[in-house]
Formats: sequence, structure tokens, C-alpha cells
Amino acid sequence: MHYMLLYDYVADVAERRGPHRPQHLALLEALHAKGQVLFAGAWNDPLDGAAIVFHADDRSAVEAFVRADPYVTNGLVSAWRIREWRLAVGGT
Repeated sequence: MHYMLLYDYVADVAERRGPHRPQHLALLEALHAKGQVLFAGAWNDPLDGAAIVFHADDRSAVEAFVRADPYVTNGLVSAWRIREWRLAVGGT
């Protein structure tokens, strides 16, 4: 199954994310190396959120990432949601 994690960022995320960014990216890279995160990135202009595409058996892997993500635990994410994503073209 594919899941998309959608983040909404706080207005001053660009100023506040610096100390938390290395750990945030390390978590994503580790899951990418395992094949669980396929794509991840922030919206550009404005920097007001992000999307992360997961390949997992169920949504618990996505929920575990959210619980561990320093962007969430340090208040940089104002809201998040997980959507099951049914691919029409591409992917595995």
C-alpha cells in the first residue's frame, strides 16, 4: 500500500527548523534506505507544508514516523494527515 503524509507547517518554520532538520532528514533517509519512504519534500514558495510518500503494509509505519519526527515533536507542524494513496500509473 502507498500512503501520503501531508504536513502543514507553522508560519515561521524556515527560521525554526535548523536545529531539528538533521534528525528529521536522518529519519527520512533511514526509511528511504529500507524502501518505506519513496519521496519526501516540502512545498516551495510558500514553504507552508510538505508531502511524504510511504510504501508500507499499513498506516502504522507512517504513524510511527510522525511520533518520532522532530518537526512534529518540536511544534513545527501545525497539522498532519495520512491518506491512503491508490496509484493509477507508475510505482510498485
